[in-house]
Amino acid sequence: MKPPILIIIASTIISGTIVVMMSTHWLMTWIGFEMNMLAVIPILMKNFTPRSMEAATKYFLAQATASMILMLGIITNLLLTGQWTMLNNQNQIASNMMTIALTMKLGLSPFHFWVPEVTQGVSLSSGMILLTWQKIAPLSVLHQISPSINPNLLAIAAIASILVGGWGGLNQTQLRKILAYSSIAHMGWMAAVTTYNPDLMTLNLMMYIVMTLSTFMLFMYSSSTTTLSLSHAWNKFPLITSLILMLMMSLGGLPPLSGFIPKWMIVQELTKNDMIIMPTLMAMMALLSLFFYMRLTYATALTLFPTTNNTKMKWQFESTKKMILLSPAIVISTMMLPLTPMMSILN
Repeated sequence: MKPPILIIIASTIISGTIVVMMSTHWLMTWIGFEMNMLAVIPILMKNFTPRSMEAATKYFLAQATASMILMLGIITNLLLTGQWTMLNNQNQIASNMMTIALTMKLGLSPFHFWVPEVTQGVSLSSGMILLTWQKIAPLSVLHQISPSINPNLLAIAAIASILVGGWGGLNQTQLRKILAYSSIAHMGWMAAVTTYNPDLMTLNLMMYIVMTLSTFMLFMYSSSTTTLSLSHAWNKFPLITSLILMLMMSLGGLPPLSGFIPKWMIVQELTKNDMIIMPTLMAMMALLSLFFYMRLTYATALTLFPTTNNTKMKWQFESTKKMILLSPAIVISTMMLPLTPMMSILN
């Protein structure tokens, strides 16, 4: 893709997300979603193979359906209240329609089927944008309309997403699909706490984005797309592979890594709201995600293929301009647990 075209597309994606985040008018929010969706499709089709075209088509169909349901909810709210403002969302039917549309855009269960397929069909860089930046706009709208959301509807979607995210990743060998199922599970944790403490959902999103960005960047650095290629990477990039495995355990929420912080705080928040069964179920289902990350780590760490090369020097980290942001991102992704008391202000 030529640089001028890439700049135009990237600026449209960023502008669309910013319009959604800053708007309190439903029509402007919907326009921002459409700008974002139409601009990200060329990014998904960057390699221009039949597989990427199929992935982009699936993404378009899922997002267009979600946009249609969102507009239906907006118009229903307009007819009943006579207002376009997002902060005056009093009708329950319209609110449920909007919630369903946003869960479809996020890839929450039961509308999760497009996420693994689209992520697997695109390149690592496109998958990184899909699983990080594209989550910001729908979650910002959920944050704004959180007082009017039906908590039971979102709780069912959250529990189902955590279960699907753990169960779906168990038999995967493709790293992109593993991260896609991880994304579904993380979105479930964010959805669970949205109606009780939206600021905690924002903290979870920030932690998730940093961890996922770091993991994707390391995958691109080592050219790993399957568990087999990750095992082979030990000989070429032992340090990079070690960091990938540590980040994956952090994504699974293993203490004392940073990924444990949002899960801990969300369980605490739900317990404070006199909910015992839901956080217990969520914690138990999170063990599924942690299991396949631990299994991947165990299998990769024990697999050292024969080599005649001297691998001692390969433990040095080859710094390039692209990797400047990686070191602080890895530190944030793995070593933030001691700062939890500072973050508990949100709780």
